Amino acid sequence: MDRTERFYKIERLIRSRGCVAFDALRAELEVSPATLKRDLQYLRDRLDAPIVYDRLDNGYRFAGDARGAAHELPGLWFSDREIHALLTMHQLIDGLDAQSMLGRHLQPLRDKLQGLLGASGDTAAAELLQRVQVVATARRPVDARNFETIGSALLQRRRLQLRYYTRGRGAESRREVSPQRLTHYRNTWYLDAWCHLSDGLRRFALDAVREAAVLPARARELPLAKLRAELDGGYGVFAGRRLKWATLEFSAEAAQWVADEQWHARQQATRLADGRLRLRLPYADPTELAMDILRHGDQVRVLAPQALADDVAQRLRRAAQRYDEAAAAG
Repeated sequence: MDRTERFYKIERLIRSRGCVAFDALRAELEVSPATLKRDLQYLRDRLDAPIVYDRLDNGYRFAGDARGAAHELPGLWFSDREIHALLTMHQLIDGLDAQSMLGRHLQPLRDKLQGLLGASGDTAAAELLQRVQVVATARRPVDARNFETIGSALLQRRRLQLRYYTRGRGAESRREVSPQRLTHYRNTWYLDAWCHLSDGLRRFALDAVREAAVLPARARELPLAKLRAELDGGYGVFAGRRLKWATLEFSAEAAQWVADEQWHARQQATRLADGRLRLRLPYADPTELAMDILRHGDQVRVLAPQALADDVAQRLRRAAQRYDEAAAAG
């Protein structure tokens, strides 16, 4: 246990117990009497900790109105609740991070946080981590080396050379891009970048990056407002400036859940008298929106635009035809 951890534990023990004997402190910290005396002196003289010796109770406590209060130490300092919250967030990152791309870099922070809890807190911290579960389905894993290369280029504001596989064309291409932003969306990562080949903003799925290399040239800088305007206006991950508005009507049964969902930051929801829900939202490309509409089956209907309604209806007819063909064959 290093000195900072000892300082934290001394304060935590006094705060939680009210008054702690010298021998009890030394046993908890596993240090010599001389080390504990130096730590107490440093806390009082250098960090203004209101720690006093109580002769009546034969122990150390906080003076006056500081008794039981949390004394705020300078620097990176957390309460027990804040540490447990940070450990919980670390567990969430682990659950979303299939190849530990981020988790292994954050592991020293978790070790430090668990150390601050002290020996008596280790069991509680371990128990906490077992009680946080993240269930992620249909993951599209990203190569850890490519992720780190792209992340490094983003922070250094350097250009990238990508060998990228475009699924729609079934072909690879080489592109020089200026990375602008990393986005985690639906269990995979995307890179928003200025593509110097197509001379425009593009969104690249990191799992489709076959190879990435940092270039010496400085990246082209774009304002975040421009990124949001061009890439975040429509529904889901499909970008585009030319937006259309969809109007969906959900049954009263489905509305019980959809009413509490945010499909888009600019959505407009109206609850009808009979319990149905009308949801209006912008989109640039119908692909992802249509898939999410289909997820609700017969509990939703597209009211507008007609092109989106026709697209969803056609998808449903094709799906029904597949089942009919399978039933006939069987």
